[in-house]
Amino acid sequence: MNIKTETLNYLDINKKLWNEKTKHHIDSTFYDNKSFIEGRNSLNKIELDILGDVTGKSILHLQCHFGQDTISLSRMGAKSVGVDLSDGAIAKAKELAIETNTDAEFICCDIYNLPNVLDKKFDIVFTSYGTIGWLPDINKWAEVVDHFLKPGGQFLIAEFHPVVWMYDDHFTHVKYKYSNNGPIHEVEEGTYADVNADIKAEFVCWNHGLAEVMSSLLDQGLVIKQFKEYDYSPYSCFNNYEEFESGKYRVKAFGDKIPYVYALLVEKPII
Repeated sequence: MNIKTETLNYLDINKKLWNEKTKHHIDSTFYDNKSFIEGRNSLNKIELDILGDVTGKSILHLQCHFGQDTISLSRMGAKSVGVDLSDGAIAKAKELAIETNTDAEFICCDIYNLPNVLDKKFDIVFTSYGTIGWLPDINKWAEVVDHFLKPGGQFLIAEFHPVVWMYDDHFTHVKYKYSNNGPIHEVEEGTYADVNADIKAEFVCWNHGLAEVMSSLLDQGLVIKQFKEYDYSPYSCFNNYEEFESGKYRVKAFGDKIPYVYALLVEKPII
């Protein structure tokens, strides 16, 4: 069901959804919080290879969920701040930071409102996997990214490829338009981390094609340094998937025929 954004309180709808998801995610095998607390780095090779050494760097992690990646960055020597809309997720993130004895900080905030809440610039802004689809205005998002970058700072997004979001949940047919065609307002049952979770809730999301994403960042004067596409996902979060190598997943019917993830690194020029 596609309806106009102004008729939806998408923030309240999605906040309620993610608060409910967090209750199930925190103890799920998908997130494996036990091994994380014991020291496992939750970041994937895709983003680690591009991030490089983050020792001593300040990092803003947008849409951080309950904070595993933010805390992983802190463990790697960065001074990290995680931000998320879900107050339930941020409460868990703060608990997790204490439990792991890390100095990661967390803020509960709508990304668009963050410049009114946080007065700081960062060496790196970071976001990953299933984030920008929850935002209606990608140009406004790019403004936020630019706002928080120091001159010479870098922004990294590792995200599911927009081709993936064209399909229905079981990858049997193309259901959605590749590019932004307005809000997608539907009801979800279960969650990617636990398909049998007792969740049935509304959500509102948007598809954003690669041209839209890249153009929004270029329009801010940011410079593309790297762009990569990957024919696998590092997460087993799809239906009808197979693990063809350890930690690498594809939809069985598609194999390596489509891209599943992309990573984009941009830099703010020093003027």
